[in-house]
Amino acid sequence: MESANTALSLVPDWIRGYDRARFRGDVIAGVTVGVVLVPQGMAYALLAGVPPVYGLYASLIPLLIYSLLGTSRHLAVGVVAIDSLIVAAGIALLAPTTTEQYLGHVFTLAIMVGVIQIIMGSLRFGFVVNLLSRPVITGFTAAAALIIGMSQLKHLLGIGLGRNLNVFILLTEAVDRIGETHLLSFAIGAAGILILILCRKVWPKIPGPLVAVVMSALAVILFNLDQAGVAIVGTIPAGLPSLSVPAFSLDSIKALMPIAITLSLIQFMGVISLGKVFAAKHSYRIFPNRELVVLGTMNVAGAVFQSIPVSGSFSRSAVNERSGAQTPFSNAIAALLIGLVLLFFTPLFYSLPIPIFASIIMVSAFGLIDVREVRYLLTIKAIDGVLALLTFAATLTLGIHQGVLVGVGMSVIVIMYRISFPNVAILGRLPGSRSFRNILNHPEAEQFDDILLLRVDASFSFANADRLRDVITREVGKRQSRAVILDASSINDLDTTALAVLADTHSVLKEQGIGLYIGGAKTNVLAVFKASGLAEDMGEDHFFLSPHRALTYVLKRWGRDAELDLQITSV
Repeated sequence: MESANTALSLVPDWIRGYDRARFRGDVIAGVTVGVVLVPQGMAYALLAGVPPVYGLYASLIPLLIYSLLGTSRHLAVGVVAIDSLIVAAGIALLAPTTTEQYLGHVFTLAIMVGVIQIIMGSLRFGFVVNLLSRPVITGFTAAAALIIGMSQLKHLLGIGLGRNLNVFILLTEAVDRIGETHLLSFAIGAAGILILILCRKVWPKIPGPLVAVVMSALAVILFNLDQAGVAIVGTIPAGLPSLSVPAFSLDSIKALMPIAITLSLIQFMGVISLGKVFAAKHSYRIFPNRELVVLGTMNVAGAVFQSIPVSGSFSRSAVNERSGAQTPFSNAIAALLIGLVLLFFTPLFYSLPIPIFASIIMVSAFGLIDVREVRYLLTIKAIDGVLALLTFAATLTLGIHQGVLVGVGMSVIVIMYRISFPNVAILGRLPGSRSFRNILNHPEAEQFDDILLLRVDASFSFANADRLRDVITREVGKRQSRAVILDASSINDLDTTALAVLADTHSVLKEQGIGLYIGGAKTNVLAVFKASGLAEDMGEDHFFLSPHRALTYVLKRWGRDAELDLQITSV
């Protein structure tokens, strides 16, 4: 539970105890992240389908807000590749005809995402993100990475392939038109990919994206490559973004709502998973619901200052931590650097070749594909691996938010299946102890011919109530039992449907002269028995603190004390 002191305040939590050493660490980390963020922001803006400058605009207000309100000391926020892909997929549904319309829809989407996140955080609905299970995220991320990478083929090859985000259509069209490849554009993109990989693998302390854009820009200037057909960024407007509230349309809101919900959850999942990694590593806490409100505030406030949707970046957060970040203030330093770039240095970006941005996006995207994670899931829990692969396939073939919905739907089906078919163990007593174990795993466990001992390894609810009744009916018939003892220690909850099934089972067994006894029920479960009147109907002598006490009572009642094995050597 998040404590009251996590309420949003304009006085940042990290200000207490802030000193010169922390400031120095934040400045170094912020400058380093800012240097990486300039080319990445511009590249991810292009991925989202907007001019590069909007990636820089997105690196201002949201970063300042997180530095004030965020709870992770190492999270670097801003534009993210997967977010940009989801934005492009969502806006494509509205088929805007002008850049102004497209931008209006982007800012509207950002505000919608932010409002959803603020509402969820305020109502403490952060738990909803649990619908995005580990297998779903793994499959979705891998598919999204492929879509992101393939979407950049048009810039890498210098071919106009359109805005379609279907991987198979993109690949087919690219292969059909491979002869139209602009060789100089391809050479620049391929060189950029090589530089980025070398910097990541061989020289990890060197900012690969910055090296790639500087070298490619120099090549364009020195050899006039733009005159030879290489696409360049061109003029980027200088100055900071102005306040601008997008015009809202009910039709656009309806069309964008599925994407807005998907993006709000994906962003929150990324922010929380990243935040928890660094919090655990450096022994501090983050507060999920507060992070959700902060994330929403970043998106809403950013949108009115012409920012595309933002969240937490894995790659830049890693750079932030390695560079010595001490508090969220490093984000403010990065924002300050971006502001200086917008005010004074935008002419330097005129000659940046578009293919170099394609290389930055492709290397970043393909780095998100984690084959080892899929193998791990398949090895440890096959159904989780299958779920990841199904989400992957659905995202590739059906689309972004459809893939997430399929993954979530399959997760719910798997959960319901597990709940509906819980393990119902037939128990035996370990010799010389008060412990009862599953006879399948402990063949030495002692059984009683006319006493059936069972344990349900799940909460007892409408989904699995008939399962227990069927097992009791089947096993009682096999054993000609005179008593059934239910070990309820694993039952954490009991709903009214399950209660009705237990009452019916008790009545049926009673008519056959068979007693039903409950052992080890938790206090909240016992309260349901008592409130319903079933405890009174069964009798107080049918409820015991443990299965051992229930068994002792039954055997003594039948005059079979000799079977109690009173020489207890272990619990």
